[in-house]
Amino acid sequence: MNKVLVLLGVLVVAVVVYTAMSPQMDDGSSSAEVAQTSAVVDPTTAFIDDERIRNAESEPGNWLSFGRTYEEQRFSPLTQVNKETVGQLGLAWYKDMNTNRALEATPIVVDDTMFLSSTWSRVYAVDARTGETKWSYDPEVPGEWARKACCDVVNRGVAVYKGRVYVGTLDGRLVSLDAATGSVVWEVDTLIDRTRFYTITGAPRVANGKVFIGNGGAEFGVRGYVTAYDAESGEEVWRFFTVPGDPSLPFEHPEMELAAETWKGGSWWEFGGGGTVWNSIVYDPDFNNVYLGVGNGSPWTRVIRSPGGGDNLFLSSVVALDADTGAMKWYYQTTPGDNWDYTAVQDMALADMEVDGEMRKVLLQAPKNGFFYVLDREDGKLLRANPFATVTWASHVDLETGRPVENPDLDYTQKEQWVLPGPLGAHNWQAMSVDEEAGVVYIPAQDNPLIYGMSEDWKQSGLYKRNPGGWNTGLEFGRITQLVVDNIADQPTPKGYLKAFDPLTGEDKWVVEIPHYWNGGVLSSAGGLVFQGDALGMFTAYDKDTGEALWQFNTYTSMLAPPITFEIDGEQYVSILTGTGGGDLFGGEPLPPVAEHASLTYNNYGRLLVFKVGGTEELPVPTVRDRSIPVQADLVASSDQIAAGERHYNNYCAVCHGLAVRSGGSIPDLRRMSEGTHTAFNQIVMDGLLAANGMAAFDDVLSEQDTTMIHHYVKARAEQDRLAAAGEVSMGQLTWQ
Repeated sequence: MNKVLVLLGVLVVAVVVYTAMSPQMDDGSSSAEVAQTSAVVDPTTAFIDDERIRNAESEPGNWLSFGRTYEEQRFSPLTQVNKETVGQLGLAWYKDMNTNRALEATPIVVDDTMFLSSTWSRVYAVDARTGETKWSYDPEVPGEWARKACCDVVNRGVAVYKGRVYVGTLDGRLVSLDAATGSVVWEVDTLIDRTRFYTITGAPRVANGKVFIGNGGAEFGVRGYVTAYDAESGEEVWRFFTVPGDPSLPFEHPEMELAAETWKGGSWWEFGGGGTVWNSIVYDPDFNNVYLGVGNGSPWTRVIRSPGGGDNLFLSSVVALDADTGAMKWYYQTTPGDNWDYTAVQDMALADMEVDGEMRKVLLQAPKNGFFYVLDREDGKLLRANPFATVTWASHVDLETGRPVENPDLDYTQKEQWVLPGPLGAHNWQAMSVDEEAGVVYIPAQDNPLIYGMSEDWKQSGLYKRNPGGWNTGLEFGRITQLVVDNIADQPTPKGYLKAFDPLTGEDKWVVEIPHYWNGGVLSSAGGLVFQGDALGMFTAYDKDTGEALWQFNTYTSMLAPPITFEIDGEQYVSILTGTGGGDLFGGEPLPPVAEHASLTYNNYGRLLVFKVGGTEELPVPTVRDRSIPVQADLVASSDQIAAGERHYNNYCAVCHGLAVRSGGSIPDLRRMSEGTHTAFNQIVMDGLLAANGMAAFDDVLSEQDTTMIHHYVKARAEQDRLAAAGEVSMGQLTWQ
């Protein structure tokens, strides 16, 4: 009897910032010793203190902190590379980072040494002139921890301070290294509950003798907080929770009593509540403030998280704390009662701007929700909130109340709805750059929708049960492919932009459209240039006044990391890391109208590239990947079995291996498994055969039968795509015996 499986005719890239459930180890890499030293960094070079960072403008050749200065504007005063000379820019040197996973770090450059992090929280000190490794450090994160990571085994950078290098590790440690040798000075466990899936991927910040670090894991069900540690000893100084815990227990600090009043009904503390600060933490020397960018709720859906309503403080908020005590000074919530994963953890920058005829010290942020916020740093007052990308979930932000006006037509509790922005946001963690003098912000923006719909369990019973071994959003992901296909006609087109945006007027000075949405961070300079690496593999210098592309270099690899620039012995360099993935693993292989990205065409080559005027080094030209799909043997499953496998795959596998089993290029494509992998499939998934490489066991959430159904679905999808590529079936239906 024939069993019919409908071919997924036209899929969109419904991209979501999901949990990286099953990453594989870097291609060709091997576990290194904890510290390897071939040269010693001059200890005086790495002695960066608060005064030196405050006066960073006096040494523009260095890149002393995450955003270059405490203000984190990512604008360089260097001018040697400018509109006239950029055409002579060439590759000075490159360094293979021995990874095919996403590289997202901002390097720190002090005099002649570059300090940077890579995948699996590894740290390197390299000669900034040549790329020679001076020392390296591997924290030896357990491979199985990759399953606990939302958005791959990435790390966004280190902090350098008073002869130490600080890094947060994927498995939740904060490590202090000797900047001269890379040896461990101290190490602390930052996690309050190791039974929950916490991770650290963000860069620490250091000021006033303290190291500030947050964490991630909201999709899995954790409770967010930020901790300040003594930079010298590693002792905890203060800890600020971002959402309330179990209401039957005492409040950890007074701000939690205020927050608890805005959570109503439900059992949010059992889900964790969310509110993780996984990226942006900014120190303000003018007010001695630390600003926290707070993330989404757990679950995403407020009707489950807080069924009685309420704003759910401090989700999706900017929170200003006293840097010395951790006491809150003010907060501003960008998305009250967040219902869409609209985190406010995107990079914040500090500036002095004239607003309505008055000079103000402002905080600038373009969070996921699509509105650009200008806040007064003294009291958190909202000054502006202009849309910078396509926004459908709300019509505008009311400047009197400071609250967004939601679009009631896009309520997805009763019917699935396409919403912009989707969970990847109108802007994500990829850094923006602020040109304070010009009054312009350069933003890597995007239009990327998701079809939101409540989970089947909730729709049938009004209840939602926490899954301790998986992600907990409250949305229907088991059937997401079918939801996409059923609603394809209404899907907004995904696309990416680089925008020169006026945050006060909301006007675009210029816009460059990029045919893929998931592009890299931005650097601007007094040389009149804006640099960005994109998904197509092109590292481009744009005229900051017009947006005209003045120079391009083909890296053959998609990029997410932000560029930096520095100067040694009177010679200016521009640097960027290559390699994509991260939050877009779920999107997988794109289909038209989204362009295919470079890391899918070639490979996801993780490299550190450094350019200078007159550079003559060349990258090896890669060959195009062989992406042929082998014939699938033993296709004996029924359509019901394949449908069951699809639900399990989307719940546990798609977040890494891609929607509809179409990998995006950095994680193995299951349609192309070898015969040996097919044979060992259940051992890999259930027994953790490849746990040391990052593919942990899933026997806590899947049964042997579930795994077999997933295997059936993977093979069915592979055969569909193989036959379609060969022209043996139309994009309609495929029949199985």
